[in-house]
Parts: sequence; C-alpha cells; structure tokens
Amino acid sequence: MAPKEKGNAPGGASMLVLALLKDQEMYGYQIIEELEKRSNNVFQMKEGTLYPLLHSMEKEGLVTGREGQSPAGRTRRYYRITSSGRRELEERERAWHVYASAVSAVLAGA
Repeated sequence: MAPKEKGNAPGGASMLVLALLKDQEMYGYQIIEELEKRSNNVFQMKEGTLYPLLHSMEKEGLVTGREGQSPAGRTRRYYRITSSGRRELEERERAWHVYASAVSAVLAGA
C-alpha cells in the first residue's frame, strides 16, 4: 500500500499523470490539456510543475520518454507508463479510495 500522507490526499499529481498515461502515450502539453479537460478545469498544471514531475517519474521507472515527431513535424517528448508505473497507479488508486471513503464518512457524520 502507498505510504500514508497525514492530512493530505494520497497520490497527488503523479497519480493523475499516471492515470492519464494509462491508456495512451502523451507529450507534456497534451497531458496538461487532457488533465484540464477530464477534470472540467478543476486541475490545472503548469509546465514548471509537470516537467520536473515527469523527469522524476522517469528516474523512478514509472514512465519512459521518447523523442518523436508531431504531425506538424515538431520534435516532442512522448511519455508512456511502464509496468512498474501501472502497479504504482493501482496502489495509489487503492489508497485514494480509502482516503475518499474516510472523507465521505466524516462529512456524512458516520
């Protein structure tokens, strides 16, 4: 199970990025746009936050990056989740559900 983060939601930004990469590889700006779209603009990530996070996740073996050409011919770095990243995502999702259930119980007065 993922480590407990006292008072904070487990997983955070890296969990969201891993979830976005679960189904397809994406380049950085695409990740930012998709995060905003799927969250109805609740989550907005800056490039200055995303790229250090992606580099850290790459060092941890959670994602891999490759250089590729966009349809317009620009060079981009595309990121893909690894099998280790998938396992990490599953752990973080489990921790998130425990956390969300606990918050719901408190809010409901249970």
